[in-house]
Amino acid sequence: MSASIAVVGAGPTGTCLVERICANAADLLGWPSLDVHVIDPHPPGGGRVWRRDQPELLWMNSVAADVTLFTDESVRCEGPIRPGPTLAEWLGGDPGAFASRPAHNGYLSHVFRHAVATAPRGVRVHVHPDRAVDLADIPGGQAVRLEGGRTIEVDAVILAQGHGDVTPNGEERALADLAARGGLRYLPTGYAADLDLDGIPAGEPVIVRGMGLAFVDLMVLLTSGRGGRFVREYDGELVYLPGGREPLLHVGSRRGVPYHSKTGYPFEGARPPVPRFLTREALGEGPWNFRRDVWPLVAKELAFAYYHELITAHPKRARLDWAAFAEAFAEEEWRSPGIRKLIRTAVPRHLDRLDFDRLDRPLEGIRFGDRAGLQKWMHGYLAVDLERRADPAHSADHALILGLLSVYGALAELGISDPWFHGFFSHLASGPPGPRLAELRALARAGVVTFLGADLKVDHHDGRWRAQSPTVPGGVTATTLVEARLPAPSVSRATDPLIGALRDRGELDEKSGLVNVRAADRRLVDRSGAPHSRRFAFGPWVVGGQATGGFARPRLNAPLFRHADALARIVLSEAVGTQIRRHVA
Repeated sequence: MSASIAVVGAGPTGTCLVERICANAADLLGWPSLDVHVIDPHPPGGGRVWRRDQPELLWMNSVAADVTLFTDESVRCEGPIRPGPTLAEWLGGDPGAFASRPAHNGYLSHVFRHAVATAPRGVRVHVHPDRAVDLADIPGGQAVRLEGGRTIEVDAVILAQGHGDVTPNGEERALADLAARGGLRYLPTGYAADLDLDGIPAGEPVIVRGMGLAFVDLMVLLTSGRGGRFVREYDGELVYLPGGREPLLHVGSRRGVPYHSKTGYPFEGARPPVPRFLTREALGEGPWNFRRDVWPLVAKELAFAYYHELITAHPKRARLDWAAFAEAFAEEEWRSPGIRKLIRTAVPRHLDRLDFDRLDRPLEGIRFGDRAGLQKWMHGYLAVDLERRADPAHSADHALILGLLSVYGALAELGISDPWFHGFFSHLASGPPGPRLAELRALARAGVVTFLGADLKVDHHDGRWRAQSPTVPGGVTATTLVEARLPAPSVSRATDPLIGALRDRGELDEKSGLVNVRAADRRLVDRSGAPHSRRFAFGPWVVGGQATGGFARPRLNAPLFRHADALARIVLSEAVGTQIRRHVA
């Protein structure tokens, strides 16, 4: 008799699930016969986001040594550990290099092929290069209908589509309507590799709203992608040589500054001993207000990680040893007079002390008399960030990032998510490669990029787009507006036909834009709150899945592997049937 599972989505998340299903099958099934149906119109491994046909100019924002889709000895899970190479090891190159996205596609494809090739006897993986458009209950199982007309009957289904497209929100529709009626250009949120940038004219001002990773991709495609080059001057300064086809990018955002760059040195310190303060016992009973109830514990964890590295790795910059500091730190509440006094006593240099408010909003309260003053400040800000992120004397910054990763996973375990903290996390820990920030600085020096400031507002004025910021007086106008941001998750606006069909029938529920699942086992929850016995969902677009992105750092007991392993074991042990099915009808 044969068991059968459908995994909808063949990107990194789906690939990780397939690997964990194959790894656990022999242990959990009473018969060595399992059919795994992988459904995605894009080739397995990379899926849509990490597909092969992207420009080599687009890089990952993690160094190759920090990327893996194989479990290792750090992963605490019930299933077998099946180690494999990191991206750096698979490429055989510099572990500190940033791989292109097409190169990462090759690695992800390798992981998928390896999972299939090493599956135990009796486990068969079937790849369906098609789109799942609907799902229905049948006696003892599920029927997955494909866009091409076929139907696959299985015991259980796991939705793992990853980040999906959404229809424009109300503001985007209004702006698109204004553009259509006024002869303007408007590009809404989306992946830069998917946008049609050919219509953005050369040499004209373009207002860009957003300074995160989507902006970095856009910047690259509109400069290097249009024939521009970066060269080093005799003094080592990076200089941009225009190709003549680039637009003039006027960029701003809520913070008014780009994400911090990735650290450019190998971290040799001990991993920070966190989390230890962020526990359910410390939180008490919910519901919780994040800034009031959760953030003080999160901030204490992050400060603990930061000062642990500062004091242990750079003891000459501290007046207390670690044991004394840690004992006193544990007794104090965050933002208490006692903890402020402890930090001032232990860390004499102001520049060595953490300032979360300034890290989050570096332009807060700063006003410039003209745009030239802001440009000068931004050049200095970028230079300092690049210098600090390349200097191991500031390894406490790297420890802070590791602390953020641990806290992010702990919050996922607790079922806590918050949009502000996600943005804060991305700003500090998920920034671009250092070379990209150096290119941004060179583009600004060349006049191709102009910074607009924080709390950017865009409206329609005298037949043009107008952008203004309280950071600097005046504003700029242009005929083109680009939203350099990824769309926020939204089940109600999802364009995925399967999600739409389940949503419209009330068989799938939404919570804060995410697919709602039962926390204990990730079973899909319908609009009445009832979980489905044979339908599951997994990934960053699912409630509680913010720490289960498409790949993980090695030797960090990554939530992606722990949660994927647990889900694979639940599906194999609880949701598969024993009747023989017609797999494709």
